[in-house]
Amino acid sequence: MQILFGIMLVALLQVQPQEVPKAKQGTYAITNARIETVTNGVIENGTIVIQADRIIAVGADVTIPQGAEIIDAAGRSVYPGMIDGGTTLGLTEIGSVQETNDSRELGDITPQMESLTAINPNAVAIPVTRVSGVTTVVAEPSGGTLPGAASVINLVGYTPEQMSTGTRLQVLSWPSSGRRGRFDQRPQADLDKAAKESMDKLNRVFDDAELYSRIQEAWAAGNGDRAPEFAPELAALVPVVRGEMKLLVSVNRAKDIENAVDWLKERGYQAVLTGVSEGWRVADKIAESGIPVIVGPVFSTPTRPGDRYDRGYANAGLLHAAGVTVAIRSGESENVRNLPFSAGFAATYGMGREEALKAVTINAAAALGIDGDYGSLEVGKKANFLVTNGDPFEPATEISEVFIDGFRVPIDSRHLQLYKEFLNRDSGRLQPVEIVPPVRN
Repeated sequence: MQILFGIMLVALLQVQPQEVPKAKQGTYAITNARIETVTNGVIENGTIVIQADRIIAVGADVTIPQGAEIIDAAGRSVYPGMIDGGTTLGLTEIGSVQETNDSRELGDITPQMESLTAINPNAVAIPVTRVSGVTTVVAEPSGGTLPGAASVINLVGYTPEQMSTGTRLQVLSWPSSGRRGRFDQRPQADLDKAAKESMDKLNRVFDDAELYSRIQEAWAAGNGDRAPEFAPELAALVPVVRGEMKLLVSVNRAKDIENAVDWLKERGYQAVLTGVSEGWRVADKIAESGIPVIVGPVFSTPTRPGDRYDRGYANAGLLHAAGVTVAIRSGESENVRNLPFSAGFAATYGMGREEALKAVTINAAAALGIDGDYGSLEVGKKANFLVTNGDPFEPATEISEVFIDGFRVPIDSRHLQLYKEFLNRDSGRLQPVEIVPPVRN
């Protein structure tokens, strides 16, 4: 009986699904690697030491702490984790299934909405994205003029709070002054009237937010006979009007970009422009303003029939050539994994490899205001990086290690599981099935 029980127990254990290794923090030393620091050049045959969530040493002559787990990266390179400046990753699971989409709220002015609360840490696309070298993304809401606050998240963690970097940006979808598409046949006078009404509404909201902020400050200073009445829409904009939070201004048409730059200068708000598909047309004005841009999607068609076919690919390089600080975004949900290839296209079409690498690392971090912790391999920064056998922009390159927030993340994803599942379709079969070619008449 005991023997039978033992056999049954062994059989049960064998059919249990194999547990995927968990991400784990610790003390690690990545040795013998070619290290592209981004900000301090390339270190040949170098070592990176991390402890908990931070890089504690990086260089060619580094003392490895006793007890550190050593990862020999001979013949391989280390790069900072890539940052996608605009996605709906974690907010959208299946685009065609409404129940899995949580990137937009009802209403036009809802700045109090927080995208972080809607992030699904178990989204299938997250492991797919991080094993492709993208370690940090902006998860942004959409749908209205002020749809809510975007969150900058790391792609590891069991809750949205564990994933959060602590950085938020208020999204502003700039009112368009043009037509909504080729089917929009409104007279120019109607277009101008609609644009003016939208701008008047936007200015009223921010005028009210600035007044609300002054009332709050006066009450805090002991002036006034009662506390201000709470207004969630205005309260959410107070950090913006006080310069404590950046606006993420989504704008694409050249005329609208110019209007947005003038408006931001007049208001004095901290901001970053995103999208900017026609940024190359007004690159000098953007450069003069000093406002950084997050370009993308790079894989896009020209905005006007007379434009060259490659304007979407070349946009980032043309903006950089004008002196603009450029980052890159995918604008995707399930295909955020293609960010490295977006950067590769930008590099090929005028930006150059070095600047394209900056566009998905240190420039993206600077635009988002997180460059003190992310975007390069430096002592004291967050341990977000990848180990590869080649250039991360090349499709043939394989990533062997990914660290996010100091966690050594297993190289596993739905795509890899499917690949392994169907790699040997006769596995376990006693007699392989003969493949009979179809009869063709």
